[in-house]
Amino acid sequence: MNPNKTRYRTTNWPEYNRSLQSRGSLTVWISPDILWLDSVRSGAKGRPKVYSDAAIQAILTLKVVFKLALRQARGLVGSLLKLLELDWPVPCFSTVSRRQATLTVKIPHRRQTGPLHLLVDSTGIKICGEDEWKVKKHGAEYRRSWRKVHLAIDAETLDVRAVEMTDHRQGDAAQTEGLLAQLGPDEPLGSFCGDGAYDTRSVYQAAHARGAEVIVPQRRNGKPWNDKAAFVHARNETLAAAQHLGWPLWKKWSGYHRRSLVETTMLRFKLLGERLAAREPERQAAEVHVRCAILNTFNRLGMPVTVAHA
Repeated sequence: MNPNKTRYRTTNWPEYNRSLQSRGSLTVWISPDILWLDSVRSGAKGRPKVYSDAAIQAILTLKVVFKLALRQARGLVGSLLKLLELDWPVPCFSTVSRRQATLTVKIPHRRQTGPLHLLVDSTGIKICGEDEWKVKKHGAEYRRSWRKVHLAIDAETLDVRAVEMTDHRQGDAAQTEGLLAQLGPDEPLGSFCGDGAYDTRSVYQAAHARGAEVIVPQRRNGKPWNDKAAFVHARNETLAAAQHLGWPLWKKWSGYHRRSLVETTMLRFKLLGERLAAREPERQAAEVHVRCAILNTFNRLGMPVTVAHA
């Protein structure tokens, strides 16, 4: 054991313990207050019932949380509604699967006072694609199939604020504008923190347009940029400060160490499943967004508060 390694002690064990128990409560995901049927489209006599997006998202949420097949999730929801004494119809699994492709998932998040400090990272997640099916069925040559998930979280609340899913060939920096576009246009952005993959002109330009400070370490062979734009000057100052202070001291001085929080979020994201169950990109994107909504709900229920101690 390293004697110099910093240890942390959790100071709110009673509250955190109750929040962990609440994560297993079924009523966290479905309550009598939810709008189950779309009253606008289901009012005509003789027309089939149209379920609201909230109802479809609730079923998909239970499916992901308890790692169920879609038919099993339907059975769980039916029994839960019966226990709650709610005379609501339950959509069949084919309806849920069809609606998943066009579902607009609502990701709840907590607002804070002051500017938003954004931590960004990406990870790969497996999918059961055509190639893996051929391996199982015919023993064909294996080719890896996976998607890339890009997350931007709030450094204070740890809530996921923006998410993108792309093909594994897409770079991290190219998704910056799409992530920032998901934030409110009037929401102040204090800082944008990412690893060396975000050391590009497009990232600095997009963050500078939102008035954010960029906390990104330069690549190993990073050189000063020659442009006269304001974001170029900020990047060159970061490079000069890192060379003067040294990377370890710069990371501590700039607050770059907080980026480990988004890496922890990636781990929690994968604990909900090592692979995506959906096979089409549209349904895979909805599943990714449902996972983010689950993580934010877990955060709202309670998170550990830790302090360093000797």
